[in-house]
Amino acid sequence: SLAGFGSLMQDVLWCFSQVKGTIDVGVTEADIISTVEFNHTGELLATGDKGGRVVIFQREQESKNQPHRRGEYNVYSTFQSHEPEFDYLKSLEIEEKINKIRWLPQQNAAYFLLSTNDKTVKLWKVSERDKRPEGYNLKDEDGRLRDPSMITMLRVPVLRPMDLMVEATPRRVFANAHTYHINSISVNSDYETYMSADDLRINLWNFEITNQSFNIVDIKPANMEELTEVITAAEFHPHHCNTFVYSSSKGTIRLCDMRTSALCDRHAKFFEEPEDPSNRSFFSEIISSISDVKFSHSGRYIMTRDYLTVKVWDLNMENRPIETYQVHDYLRSKLCSLYENDCIFDKFECVWNGSDSVIMTGSYNNFFRMFDRNTKRDVTLEASRENSKPRAILKPRKVCVGGKRRKDEISVDSLDFSKKILHTAWHPSENIIAVAATNNLYIFQDKVN
Repeated sequence: SLAGFGSLMQDVLWCFSQVKGTIDVGVTEADIISTVEFNHTGELLATGDKGGRVVIFQREQESKNQPHRRGEYNVYSTFQSHEPEFDYLKSLEIEEKINKIRWLPQQNAAYFLLSTNDKTVKLWKVSERDKRPEGYNLKDEDGRLRDPSMITMLRVPVLRPMDLMVEATPRRVFANAHTYHINSISVNSDYETYMSADDLRINLWNFEITNQSFNIVDIKPANMEELTEVITAAEFHPHHCNTFVYSSSKGTIRLCDMRTSALCDRHAKFFEEPEDPSNRSFFSEIISSISDVKFSHSGRYIMTRDYLTVKVWDLNMENRPIETYQVHDYLRSKLCSLYENDCIFDKFECVWNGSDSVIMTGSYNNFFRMFDRNTKRDVTLEASRENSKPRAILKPRKVCVGGKRRKDEISVDSLDFSKKILHTAWHPSENIIAVAATNNLYIFQDKVN
């Protein structure tokens, strides 16, 4: 239960107060973390990076000395998911960068996850092996074939204990279905199908079929000069296998029902907030582009993130969001310089906590923001190696826009826009969060009384 957030808010500081670990995974461009995802139990945490690697962290079991305190996350498995490729027909380099990771619910001792780069989705099986067979008749212990004439008796092979080994093997490769870059993958609640979305199309796959997919959304115009919007994110409903949403660069969200027709070119619901003419500017269209869309765990709400805000929509109300949270409104005066350095095109993600009562998203200067939907309180925290000692309390940060700056405030002019929190994840049932800051992964948990 995440009801503990209520008492947590009554404390002197509302914050994630205990740093469970700061995991530095490198310093090069290839080591920049590009996605973070907890599995359905929260026991595993996967990260993907620009070098095509997937690193899985496992939570330690409870210790006997402190049965109520769970252990930290340690490296469980590391494997190369994607390699750089070259499309000779289009003279196009295909990066190995992992765009998204999605876990499948665990059905047996093994774990399964989907990972994707710009063009290819792969299904990986992660399993443990702590025994090895010995006593083969036709092979020796090194695997070499034995001379049949030397075999004078039959042996019964036996399983011997060995050091635990975690193996990651690719079970399916879903390729050659996307002309444009894949930005989203989402596992359906039937656990038989999943979808992959690129800029103009969304495809539906069956996990057992790799050479064929069904195109369920196609917004590509007959004449590309007439193109006015692209798909930015897509996700299945958590409980209804026939329903999904996708967002666009125009700031709109479309809810589609696959029962209506094979091609969902007509949406069932259309969510759009009317623009305020007084806020109209050169940058309006850019900052209204939605970078992430997420269903709540209950399936009742949709959360979207654009450049400056996080919005919560009720599925039963299409004309405007029921909640709007300002992430970094102090950047409105900086949009011109943010446009010049391309930061205005950054794609921030957003996540719900397990009870849908708190939402989290990232910002610049390694800041990340949390909003409590019940109390309407919010907090800004910083993921920093200098400020984040193990078991230390994170202090809320404040940004000063103008006038006199207090001691504990930071001026908007001194924000570091090269440090940005684009990818975050929240444990499905506990107040544990994972925050990716460039090439570092920070794991925080709430204060333990």
